[in-house]
Amino acid sequence: MNTEAVYYAHLSKDKKLLPLLKTIIPRPLKKRKNICLRLCASIISQQLSTKVAEVIFKRFLDLYNGEEPTAQQILDTPTETLRGIGLSNAKVSYVHNVARFMIEQNATDKLFAKMDNEAVIDFLTQIKGVGRWTVEMILMFTLGREDVFAIDDLGIQQGIAKVYGLDMTDKKAFKAQMLKLSAKWAPYRTYACFFLWDYKDGK
Repeated sequence: MNTEAVYYAHLSKDKKLLPLLKTIIPRPLKKRKNICLRLCASIISQQLSTKVAEVIFKRFLDLYNGEEPTAQQILDTPTETLRGIGLSNAKVSYVHNVARFMIEQNATDKLFAKMDNEAVIDFLTQIKGVGRWTVEMILMFTLGREDVFAIDDLGIQQGIAKVYGLDMTDKKAFKAQMLKLSAKWAPYRTYACFFLWDYKDGK
């Protein structure tokens, strides 16, 4: 069986999730390079609408003639230049932190390929401005890992609450319920997250 058939069969065992699988077009899992740039993109987009984030990220790439910059190029970009495209002082600092860390640690795509999910999280959250959620998004959308569950993502929380009729008021109890539910989806929790996001967004 191909990957889609395998994870579909596994997730279909969850009868509450099954209607989503039947009505939503599955997203493919993709692997991408340049983790430094993906981290910077995530930092740039924080607390912004998708539309505004896309505009500012395009301005960021335009600084490098539309090409994907290296960590060294990002680090060499002056603060005033990054401020000029709409980044706050804090975001400029975080973007430089990411680039500096990647250079100092010689953090190549090959290095990340050898690490398991928790090792990647532990490694990258050493960077000031990079939290667990940000690294989980990197694991899903850049490293293409199949078994990531973003418990702190609001969209995932809202999707689960809606599908399973759960009350989000007591955060601690709600997260415990989320973990219990998500355990059944392993080792394909990333795909379950994709379905929940698209369900919440009405896709």
